[in-house]
Amino acid sequence: MLIIGERLNTSRKQAAEAAEKFAATFIKAEAEAQLQAGAHFLDVNAGTFAEREMEYLLWMAKTLRAEVDAPLCIDSSDPVVIREALRICGKGMMVNSISAEKDTYAAVLPLIKEHECKVVALCMGDGGIPTEFENKLEIGCELVETLLRDGIAADDIYIDPLIMAVSTAQDGGVVALRMIQEVRNRYPGVHAVCGLSNISFGLPERRLLNRIFLVAAMSAGLDAVILDPLDKQMMASLIAAKTVLGRDEYCSQYLAAFRAHKLEQ
Repeated sequence: MLIIGERLNTSRKQAAEAAEKFAATFIKAEAEAQLQAGAHFLDVNAGTFAEREMEYLLWMAKTLRAEVDAPLCIDSSDPVVIREALRICGKGMMVNSISAEKDTYAAVLPLIKEHECKVVALCMGDGGIPTEFENKLEIGCELVETLLRDGIAADDIYIDPLIMAVSTAQDGGVVALRMIQEVRNRYPGVHAVCGLSNISFGLPERRLLNRIFLVAAMSAGLDAVILDPLDKQMMASLIAAKTVLGRDEYCSQYLAAFRAHKLEQ
């Protein structure tokens, strides 16, 4: 299970303040804490700053590459910001994201190929984010096939079903689960990823909903997730789900987590 740590996102108040103050100590500490908790990639997002996104995201990327030995997930909707960040980071990063929107696809694809990146592929096109399963599946499959045809390896593609919050779309979770299962069945080797917290937006006790949806999504084939790895109950649920879904040979990871007191509620 690939874990992408979400805490270096300026939608979080502390991360935004650290970016504004160029507080490298905070950024490094957040990165190291996420890695110690089990993150494999660190998501870096400064999109809340609009016209200053480039400045802050590049500063965070440069700081992290100098201080922490871990790949970054460059999270931006602006291909120019992605391009400049990858120039700093080098090869082997993840780009979040590409979509079936023609202009976005044309701008981001060369960057992925040049820097040998993994890529989050959003199930959306020029008409926006589809809500119905059939439309979303059609766009997602077309995007995967286009990426494969353009030379992106299946192992580098992470399809994102773009979860709709159940507070506004009652079947948002069901549609996402069907998408994950269908794409994973149709395209062996292609991965499925999601921003987990989207499912619970607007509702109380969000972490409970997030944990329940994580287990359901893993049963549908989810094998990568953007989450807060410092949420101990979430990580315990992830470890337990891997075990009951047969992804933990001889329950070795579960037992190791138990011995390390990572399963305590």
